[in-house]
Amino acid sequence: MTSLVQSVDWLAIAPPTIAAVVALIVLVADLFLPERRKALLGPVTVAGLTLAALSLLPLVGGDRTTFCLTSDPDVCSYAADHFTVIIQLLVLGGALLAALLSMSAVRDSALPAGEFWFLLLSSAAGAALLPASRDLATLVIALEVASLPAFALVGMRRGDRLSSEAALKFFLSSVAATAVMLLGVSFLYAATGSLHLSRIADGLTDVPVRFDSLVTAGVALTLVGFAFKAAAVPFHFWVPDTYVGAPLPVAAYLSVVGKAVGFSGLILVTVLAFPAYADVWGPIVAVLAALTMTAGNVGALRQRPERAHSAVRLLAWSSVGQAGYLLVPIAAAAYLDDPARAIGSTVAYALMYGAVNLGAFAVAALVARTHPDHRIADYRGLYASRPLAALALGFFLLCLAGLPPGIIGLFAKVTVFAVAVDAGLGWLAVVMAVNVVIALYYYLQWTAVLFRPAPEATAGQEAGAPEQAAEGTGTAPAAAVVKHRIPAPIGAAIGLAAVLGVVLSGAPQLVLRFASATLL
Repeated sequence: MTSLVQSVDWLAIAPPTIAAVVALIVLVADLFLPERRKALLGPVTVAGLTLAALSLLPLVGGDRTTFCLTSDPDVCSYAADHFTVIIQLLVLGGALLAALLSMSAVRDSALPAGEFWFLLLSSAAGAALLPASRDLATLVIALEVASLPAFALVGMRRGDRLSSEAALKFFLSSVAATAVMLLGVSFLYAATGSLHLSRIADGLTDVPVRFDSLVTAGVALTLVGFAFKAAAVPFHFWVPDTYVGAPLPVAAYLSVVGKAVGFSGLILVTVLAFPAYADVWGPIVAVLAALTMTAGNVGALRQRPERAHSAVRLLAWSSVGQAGYLLVPIAAAAYLDDPARAIGSTVAYALMYGAVNLGAFAVAALVARTHPDHRIADYRGLYASRPLAALALGFFLLCLAGLPPGIIGLFAKVTVFAVAVDAGLGWLAVVMAVNVVIALYYYLQWTAVLFRPAPEATAGQEAGAPEQAAEGTGTAPAAAVVKHRIPAPIGAAIGLAAVLGVVLSGAPQLVLRFASATLL
């Protein structure tokens, strides 16, 4: 008699498991620690995420699988392959930088420490699980484990109308997208009789004619949930308001880790489960890519520097535009003989985007300590008061724009262009080229603001009036006037992101290596 007990490879599942275990430790410790000692939970979270990231090292050498069917060991629910390890590195690294940014935010905004760190770790655990999932049930569970804590994180600022509104919009739109995705999953299960991606792929190669419409609808609907997480048009409307209402470190977390979740899910279901229906999802993803990058860049272009929250809104719309670029190689995978080769370009671009976008949010978190209105105009004269922070932000923006010295951004865009052209999607490459030019305007405009002279301080400030009084009037002076010590966690986050961006720009061949590698 065949045993029904599956073996477990604990080393393979270590990254998400460590994050989940540390989340439970933080939750229990919060019950017993006195209020004055709860600041220790932040360093515990950072240590846990660091340990989870280090647990990836033994997995670099080869592919490992676990939770396999006892009747067919080749069909597994969890795989720690090259794709999984790279995406888990992006997820855990992004969560780590977001945790560093959050240490000051939790204290300054009087957020409930235990709940905040537990939710962040729980979401990171779900996000780390998703790229390793190889069946639709595990994919959906991982997606929800990553998403549900994020709703609470967005609404963590109690009594703040913007925070509550952002959490509600995020929750309602996400629930609707998940419901649509589950409907698609049920259609696929009805047609193939399996939830494992490899078996679905086999089943879709010979679908009875009477099930063809059902499967086509199932493929399209399943993409919806992941497209929502990736902030693809038309599932992007939650992004600007959510980023503005959420604590800034949470917005940074969603901009990188949330997108990693969405794109890894899209890659897995399209390349591994639906290759037989590439003629269905290929054109859909290509159109989504064109619409997403255009809507994102036009939205960013419309942000006025003097408007409240314009800096965060620009980063939000910029992230939508960047999502469009990330979708291009996924669309190209439908038209290539070796679709897995195109995925390397998306992964390489995601690594570049994750490092520099988190760095931009880190500088924004620093400036927000003295200018809570988050206006682009507040960055005027930043170079005069904080030259290193200004140079770092300028470098991050140039990387996102794809201009030197942000060589890594340029190379990442070139690889995406190349994949689109190789796949015969010349029209999509042209749309991307136009959007890259549009994006240059608002990235360079913000960069120029950093080096302009600061406006004259108010008379009260020249006389030594407190900075809080100036801020309360809504006429806070530029960053050059008010100068404070940079909190160590924020400084560490900016430094880590800058070092990573500089190293990648100094070795752009790493991007080309990723882009040419077969990760799946």
